[in-house]
Amino acid sequence: MSITEIRSVVVSKPVARLTAASLLEKKRARLPIVALTAYDYPTARLVDEAGVDLVLVGDSLAMVVLGYDNTLPVTVEEMLHHTKAVARGLRRAFFVADMPYGSYQVSEEEGVRNALRFMREGGAQAVKVEGGQPRASLVRRLTECEIPVVGHIGLTPQSVHSMGGYKVQGRTWEAYDRLCRDAEALENAGAVAIVLEGIPRELAARITGQVGIPTIGIGAGPDCDGQILVFHDLFNLTFAAHAKFARQYGDAAAFFGSALASFREDVAERRFPNDAESYHLPREMRADMELLQPAASDR
Repeated sequence: MSITEIRSVVVSKPVARLTAASLLEKKRARLPIVALTAYDYPTARLVDEAGVDLVLVGDSLAMVVLGYDNTLPVTVEEMLHHTKAVARGLRRAFFVADMPYGSYQVSEEEGVRNALRFMREGGAQAVKVEGGQPRASLVRRLTECEIPVVGHIGLTPQSVHSMGGYKVQGRTWEAYDRLCRDAEALENAGAVAIVLEGIPRELAARITGQVGIPTIGIGAGPDCDGQILVFHDLFNLTFAAHAKFARQYGDAAAFFGSALASFREDVAERRFPNDAESYHLPREMRADMELLQPAASDR
């Protein structure tokens, strides 16, 4: 089925909203979970109508939308602003909002308070937090508050400074074992899914088989229950070097660049707008104006 046909079905017929239980059913049925980020209403519409299962308002918006160097500066208010916009564009996909750096590290109480805002104000169905065993208590607390939680382990961008940069994780036996324990701790605490980022394929396969909840991979190989990428990476809109795993599916930068150059040229050469693209006075008013124009001999 083509994208156009999928969009036609999704738009024309009522659709059931996916939930955490829906993702679990897909894992048990060995059906891949398709996930993408989105940061605004039109992107959310496109992603949802394409049949994506999970949409994440990732704190990656700090870089790809707001122009920061990393994810750390983005605030709760900025994340909420974009979460609300995406919520308006979704009808089918399971909707997850990223908890930004500093929104849950100070205390569990503050973490719960901020998570509730993403659910109540933002319209999210779940929140995502980074970290393994140290976050288990928070995940348990959020779960007790009826807030579904997606965990995130491996390369956790909010830990960029403590990790010494964006480096693949789990390449020693100690790190391998720790990540396995992290996944187990998150599942036991009530997480509904786990994002595995930047870890060896073999480790991702081990964790995926070890836990009973879905794993969503990003730079973690093909053996996870699902895959997620940043929307802007798919279309060459990051203005930065691409990660090894970030397959490009189109070149929107080239498309937009060409269209913008054509627009600039048409305006500069007075080819835009033309008469057909302009509004006009009613015919009788134009006739009156012609009568009012002074004759050439009177000038």
